[in-house]
Amino acid sequence: MKRFHVHVHVADLDKSIGFYSTMFGAQPARVEADYAKWMLDDPALNFAISTRGAAPGIDHLGLQTDDPAELATLKARAEAAGAALRDEGTTTCCYARSEKHWVTDPTGIAWEHFHTLQNIPVFREGEATACCPAAAPAAKPAAVPVKAATGCC
Repeated sequence: MKRFHVHVHVADLDKSIGFYSTMFGAQPARVEADYAKWMLDDPALNFAISTRGAAPGIDHLGLQTDDPAELATLKARAEAAGAALRDEGTTTCCYARSEKHWVTDPTGIAWEHFHTLQNIPVFREGEATACCPAAAPAAKPAAVPVKAATGCC
């Protein structure tokens, strides 16, 4: 199974935890001083928020896999699509050790494909370790701010 992943930078973590907990009808699976994550089954979603971004808004999208074979399939599809790919192998980020790679879509949106191996007690081990969209192969635009709805999707 694959789980859709969204990472959003927020200005006020506590306020955002309250909002998303109410919206999802569930408490976060993990909360740290600068980070919270919901692992939802319906819909299958890994939704993370943090205060580590430059500006509030969507940071990146992704797909989390349950096993390494699914991750290899995603990597092959990204390569077949001609996307620039940055393979990080086993790395640490967002309180987890994962096997991952990054691709950037034609509009510059960073996509993370990853298989989580284990939780870790720190956001990232070692400052030299790339984490989140900074690891994407192409320059990523600043986080996309949420705009007021003006009509249908």
